[in-house]
Formats: sequence, structure tokens, C-alpha cells
Amino acid sequence: MRAKVHVFLKPGVLDVQGKAVEQALHGLGWGGVEHVRVGRTIEFDLKDAADPEAELKAMCEKLLANTVIESYRVELA
Repeated sequence: MRAKVHVFLKPGVLDVQGKAVEQALHGLGWGGVEHVRVGRTIEFDLKDAADPEAELKAMCEKLLANTVIESYRVELA
């Protein structure tokens, strides 16, 4: 089973990378771009999982996301 985990900074947490991308886009002529947030996607195959959603949640809570400042969303395919 294919798993995707999308991790983003929580609202209110300064996104330095997002701000840099926003400024670069403005410099290239796209001045209407605002509130850029940069996240990451982690993809992997998950084998032999009795409860894949619970396992993915545990992985996110323990390693893949810093839940103090980040939120996450999982997809299973």
C-alpha cells in the first residue's frame, strides 16, 4: 500500500522558506502572490500493516512531523 504524508507548518508559525519563495516570485514579476507556505511530502510503501492509519499516525507523531509546530495529513492508496 502506498502512503503519502504531507507536512506543513501550523498557521502562525513563521515560514522562512515560504517567505523567501514569495519574495522571489515578486522579484520575477508575480506580485499578486501572497501567504506562501512551503511543506514537504513523504512517500513510501507500507507493507503488512494491520491498521495502516494508526501506524501512519504513530509514525507522524514520533518522527515525520514536529507536532508542536507542524500539522500533517496522510493519504493511503
